[in-house]
Amino acid sequence: MGYYDNKENVEQYIQMAEGYNGQELIDILRKYLPDGSSVLELGMGPGTDLLLLNDHFQATGSDHSAVFVERFKKQHPTIDVFQLDAVAMTIDKTFDGIYSNKVLIHLTPEQLKTSFKEQARVLNNGGIAIHSFWLGEQEEEHHGLRSVYYTEASLRKIIGSEYEIVDVQFYDEMDTDDSLWIVLRKTS
Repeated sequence: MGYYDNKENVEQYIQMAEGYNGQELIDILRKYLPDGSSVLELGMGPGTDLLLLNDHFQATGSDHSAVFVERFKKQHPTIDVFQLDAVAMTIDKTFDGIYSNKVLIHLTPEQLKTSFKEQARVLNNGGIAIHSFWLGEQEEEHHGLRSVYYTEASLRKIIGSEYEIVDVQFYDEMDTDDSLWIVLRKTS
């Protein structure tokens, strides 16, 4: 059982994350993808960013947690969401963009490498992926939930040849320069 397969953990996360959203990341994604493009969100959690994405894109939400998915479906039955493992990416659809906000931090470097490869499979040629990470070189575990911090250099070693790195920027989420986002374009 994963951390977010527990309803109490999901409710605690929702309370903790209240007031936070990925509007800044979505604005960056909009620089690279025209409105109306199809976008898959990995790790939608309570769906805050998915609703923002849906304002501009044909957004599809996904999460590894059935609890998050079912909770969102009850509140927003017309928005496409489903359970998805961000490593295996067992999905038959393709998308113009893929978005995640501090979700891929829960993957080991090997899992992240596999995820990038599988994301390339579901991205249309020239498609854009934007992901955010905690900045650093450590790995932490809190209540059984892993968080791996990445640097630009460590991400460059993991990202496959299927991508061109379009941009990387540091930003502040909780502290000065504690985070980074990366924009990738599928090239092959």
